[in-house]
Amino acid sequence: MSISVYIETYGCQMNTADTELVLGILKRNGYDYTKDADKADVILLNTCSIRENAEQRIYGRLGNFKNLKSSKPDLVVGILGCMAERLRRDLIEEKRIVDVVVGPDEYRNLPQLIDVALSGDKGIGVKLSRTETYDDIIPYREDGLQAWISVMRGCDKFCTFCVVPFTRGRERSRTLNSVVNEIKQLSTRGFKEITLLGQNVNSYLDGNYDFADLLAACAVVDKNIRIRFTTSHPQDLSDKLLYTIAENPNICNYIHLPVQSGSNRILDLMNRTYTIEDYLNLIEKARNIIPDVSFSTDIISGFPTETYEDHVMTLDVMRQVRYDGAYMFKYSPREGTKSYKMGDDVAEEIKTKRLQEIIDLQQQISLEINQSLVGKEAIILVEGLSRKSEKFLSGRTDSNKVVIIPLEENIKEGFYVKVKINRTTSATLFGDIISVIEPVSRYMALTA
Repeated sequence: MSISVYIETYGCQMNTADTELVLGILKRNGYDYTKDADKADVILLNTCSIRENAEQRIYGRLGNFKNLKSSKPDLVVGILGCMAERLRRDLIEEKRIVDVVVGPDEYRNLPQLIDVALSGDKGIGVKLSRTETYDDIIPYREDGLQAWISVMRGCDKFCTFCVVPFTRGRERSRTLNSVVNEIKQLSTRGFKEITLLGQNVNSYLDGNYDFADLLAACAVVDKNIRIRFTTSHPQDLSDKLLYTIAENPNICNYIHLPVQSGSNRILDLMNRTYTIEDYLNLIEKARNIIPDVSFSTDIISGFPTETYEDHVMTLDVMRQVRYDGAYMFKYSPREGTKSYKMGDDVAEEIKTKRLQEIIDLQQQISLEINQSLVGKEAIILVEGLSRKSEKFLSGRTDSNKVVIIPLEENIKEGFYVKVKINRTTSATLFGDIISVIEPVSRYMALTA
């Protein structure tokens, strides 16, 4: 009798890609996949440890499964990913509901560790590796338009607020050929957008091939597939990479470039390895090389010792760069990091107030940028029905903006459509249809 596995994924796109990797390993070993937890023999939570509230959500979910396990004593509950590596002792000894704890470098051993748990013992695998890239594993993906491919694992930057080097290990990259071959397979299945993933994806290195080489090789596999990537570290955003983006029409003119803070003093405490002057020069260079480039960023509010003056510097940088979007967070101390020892000395109410000022400013900037697009044309990749109404379709521009258009029978998911923007909010564009691009091979001619 086959064993059914149910997986919930928390956190970033890296975890989404890892879940597909885990499913590929399990299906290769005879396991079935179910989307119904009540029907599962094994329940796995693929976790994130970047912020404290992410971990609290997992603990809350484990409480939900406690009742299910009481009615199914043989049910195996497992924790995968970053939280497994960071909190293995607590998960096994304190949260006795957990039977399997597997870190991000031990997924190959997951079938054996589940077998251990099914026999009544605890399955634990949390060692980090300097070599594991899962280069030879084919992820399990359901058919769709978008796919996320991890091209490297781990991180060597050691930002003082971040647990990733301790939960995912040091940097190591997949081979260029393995990534290209995976995209070829996705092309034959009709995927239309690929996102290359890495904690610092532009520090990718395979022998003499750097990330610009990888990006160029991926772009030529199928020029009807849009190529995106995330996340970039300013230290590794080279001129070669910028020119590679500019020279390939199907590489999206969109760069996620975390700044974290506008204060050089805070950046130094964060060990971010650049100054604000360096960062702004990089933004200017990118805009000169890629005229239509758009940027998003990460910002942390309330890092240890942050003053009001430091906060104002962050707001100033936001006004100078004018990001299209941002991921904005209050500082969350993570045990084991260097910043944890600095003390969490910015009061919670001050963090909350500063974060709200950052959010309000970003919403204002996003609205102004979007309003400047009214009356202009754009090409979107249609992703399906709008979440709010089945009378509309939703798609994205090259610069990652969501566009809502009227539903038409001749427009299918996966089509490129030329639209004219007629109104906006801070988060969404609305457009009129100019033309449907079918077959999609005409996309390149229209973007040239």
